Amino acid sequence: MLKTRVCSKSIALAVVLLTLSFFPAEAKQKKKKEVPRGVPVFWTSPVNINSRNLYLGPGGAAMRPNLSRITFLEEDKGGYSGTKYRIRDGAGREWVAKIGKEAQSEAAAVRLLWAVGYETEINYLVPRLTIPGKGTFEDVRLEARPDGEKRLDEWKWEENPFIGSRQFQGLKIMMLFLENWDIKDSNNEIIQVKGTNRLRYVVSDLGATFGKTGGLPVLWTITRSRNNPEDYEKAKFIEEVEGNLVKFRYSGKKKDIFENITVADARWMGNWLSRLSRAQIRDAFRAANYNREETAVLTDAVLDRIGQLRTLRRGR
Repeated sequence: MLKTRVCSKSIALAVVLLTLSFFPAEAKQKKKKEVPRGVPVFWTSPVNINSRNLYLGPGGAAMRPNLSRITFLEEDKGGYSGTKYRIRDGAGREWVAKIGKEAQSEAAAVRLLWAVGYETEINYLVPRLTIPGKGTFEDVRLEARPDGEKRLDEWKWEENPFIGSRQFQGLKIMMLFLENWDIKDSNNEIIQVKGTNRLRYVVSDLGATFGKTGGLPVLWTITRSRNNPEDYEKAKFIEEVEGNLVKFRYSGKKKDIFENITVADARWMGNWLSRLSRAQIRDAFRAANYNREETAVLTDAVLDRIGQLRTLRRGR
């Protein structure tokens, strides 16, 4: 009888401890921020696409970081790149410095996405940067944190104001075009432009691009790559066309969102991309500090993918 009571108490205690063990995890869940009312914006027709400067990117010459003086502010840990550093430049602007393999690919991806009209971060690739107290680093991506913007919550691929629009289909195509396999809601940001009712919907993290999304679905996590020009050149882009739907070669997160892309969607995106010159595309990779050979490989691969989109035809 005594053994039975002891056993019962032990089981009950174990259940209580098991239940309590879940509380910290729940407490750590990101609290959803309330998004204020406003006008959601994620794409604007790039009427000046032929003259867009892809070397300077969305920030242009006006936002270029002033490297005459760098002040370290704080560390920002997390993500594939590990530690990021928040710094202030000589003009008093704040930046997030990303160091590592994703810096180059992200700088180039932002420029191509911005070129065809999508809202993006403002970033620049600095070939060499000394951050006081932290060291000197090669190929540092600096992402702006303007005073006139406030970062709100993430937006979701499956639930947002743009679902069903041609422009949203185009954004999905661009993720495939860039070989971005890290498609997740936490990489998306809603940014409020202070003093306006404008809410910018941005894909904030584009580092997992310009490589390949991987091989077979069960192996993609070990065969994927980022910032690998040779892999990007060799990766198959379009698998086939079934009726009116385009089947892309993709192994990565949120694969289901790419299942309803039509030939018309793909040709629409291809037509916008085709307005970019070889020189503009090359400038996007030059801005990311790729060497001459890598820039040539990536530029040719991008032009080939544009051609694939433009020449698609309905299947049987």
